[in-house]
Amino acid sequence: MFEDNGWAEDGSQLPGTLYQKTSFREAFKESCQKFYQADLEELSFAEDTEESRKHINDWVMEKTEGKISEILGAGTVGPLTKLVLVNAIYFKGKWNEQFDRKHTRGMLFKTNQEKKTVQMMFKQAKFKMGHVEEVPAQVLELPYVGAKLSMLILLPDEDTDLAVVEKALTYEKFRTWTSPEKLTEEKVQVFLPRLKLEASYDLEAFLRSLGMTDAFEEAKADFSGMSAKKNVPMSKVAHKCFVEVNEEGTEAAGATAVVRNSRCCRMEPRFCADHPFLFFIRHRETNSILFCGRVSSP
Repeated sequence: MFEDNGWAEDGSQLPGTLYQKTSFREAFKESCQKFYQADLEELSFAEDTEESRKHINDWVMEKTEGKISEILGAGTVGPLTKLVLVNAIYFKGKWNEQFDRKHTRGMLFKTNQEKKTVQMMFKQAKFKMGHVEEVPAQVLELPYVGAKLSMLILLPDEDTDLAVVEKALTYEKFRTWTSPEKLTEEKVQVFLPRLKLEASYDLEAFLRSLGMTDAFEEAKADFSGMSAKKNVPMSKVAHKCFVEVNEEGTEAAGATAVVRNSRCCRMEPRFCADHPFLFFIRHRETNSILFCGRVSSP
């Protein structure tokens, strides 16, 4: 199932693909196209396993502009593979208020175990910011071009461990902490490290732990709504993600800057992400979280 329903002006792609060796029902194809603008693809894993794997990887690489080159590694599919679900999220956000590259400097990023120098971006502008007394932590919203998406950052106070925030965090609390009435727009100094994060997951174990077991068992799998053949189990569920954040939203050159040994500027108000934090990329209209991550060491 091909999906490409990301927001183009923000440089985001959320491609999801369903591959199988048997035919899809026409009604299912039409529904996918009508409601999701998605296509389907049938591959023969038995006849040419390696070519099928390469074809899937090439599709993901194209949709993610080369950022994710191999979502299926060698040996992950075989002649007995029947149904593969592939999902990749690639995000390269373009800030509504861009950071000026000339203000990016080397600064210390602190963890419990060490300090390391990272490329820290700086911007002084009006942003929505708040404080969560319960945790405690700062909240900052950075909108992207087009205003459909924004990045929300949960930054623990310096004397609060990130684990405290993670333990307290639920979706309901997240919505409360980041609700418009909790955030105030004000001029603020923002220090944010450049980010380039990539992670891969085989979701079968996670889905089974959530109770989705029948889909992976041939005797119980029932995808008859999309395929004429009833007992076609899910063989593989692969997910890979890539997030890049920098001054403009495009990949920055790897120039080395002078190390700034001082701490974040003490002028108020300020938001200095020089220690571990959580970030969320949210669709503002629906309040849907498209991506979330933990930055422990940029």
